[in-house]
Amino acid sequence: MQTFSDWIQFIVSAAVVVLLLSIFLTLIILIVRRRSTQTDKRDFKVEHLNKTWLNNEDKLRSAILPADEYEKIIKERQKKAKTKRLSKKETNQELKKRRVFVFDFDGDLSASGCSTLREAISVLIAVAEASDEVVIRLESPGGVVHGYGLAASQLARLSERKIKLTVCVDKVAASGGYMMACVANKIIAAPFSVIGSIGVVSSMPNFNKMLKKNNIDYIEQTAGDYKRTVTLFGELNESKIKKHQQDLDVIHSLFKEHVAHFRPQVDINSVSTGEIWLGRHALEKQLIDELKTSDDLLLELGREADVFLLKYESEQNWKARLLKQFFSSIVLNILNLMVKK
Repeated sequence: MQTFSDWIQFIVSAAVVVLLLSIFLTLIILIVRRRSTQTDKRDFKVEHLNKTWLNNEDKLRSAILPADEYEKIIKERQKKAKTKRLSKKETNQELKKRRVFVFDFDGDLSASGCSTLREAISVLIAVAEASDEVVIRLESPGGVVHGYGLAASQLARLSERKIKLTVCVDKVAASGGYMMACVANKIIAAPFSVIGSIGVVSSMPNFNKMLKKNNIDYIEQTAGDYKRTVTLFGELNESKIKKHQQDLDVIHSLFKEHVAHFRPQVDINSVSTGEIWLGRHALEKQLIDELKTSDDLLLELGREADVFLLKYESEQNWKARLLKQFFSSIVLNILNLMVKK
């Protein structure tokens, strides 16, 4: 005979299961809604960064320099520009400047930014020439395999057309983030950026024992021995756990092949342990090619090239922003703990 406390324990346990399941399903719904929201309202914009930098420099000079000194600088610049135009006219030769196209990819768990990335890549393929360069400022701690696999394939479209691709990492390119980064002709990262995590992880709670303890049947019917292996409520056994591990190993093997294909200089077995490295150590492992911030790179390129920032401005609802911050903070906290160790 069950006591009153047993019933209370059963009700609390059931409530916990329902609550966790509700949270899980809600997060999935929010991810789907976030992606649909991003595709509804987007405005494609192009910013000429050379002009932006020059305007900002002029604002600062006008604020700190005497008026006559500031006017002198402006007149000298205008004189040089006029001389350059006349020189081109006399020689009847129009020198075309190299162009650099910049696009920001801020990755979340579902790689939802892939929808705008694919559009940007399609535009670049249509416009960019062999002398141009594409710079992706990438920030991502990784996420779902299929999402980041598609994002990496989008970047590979540039390489296939011989368009130079440089990826800049100022903070983190781990797991799926590095899957994208390694496609580039060159990877540039800040000294304390987080790089690597060439591994695969799968984790979830299993409530089957709790259900059995409270005499709750969980019915799951499948056709195919391994249609379901490790799930939230299904009963676990050695065969299911082994098959789930085999699936993870297959994904890991493909991840390693992907990195080795695009970065053959890397000792893939030594870097595919799931570990992460800060920028300086990542350079030693040849996971990246140079230590530098994206800001310094773009300023250097801007001395000889026209630099254009491509961006999609969309209206994100509060649910999408909350979801992104939630997952990003969790993953980054885990990575930070790994670094501290």
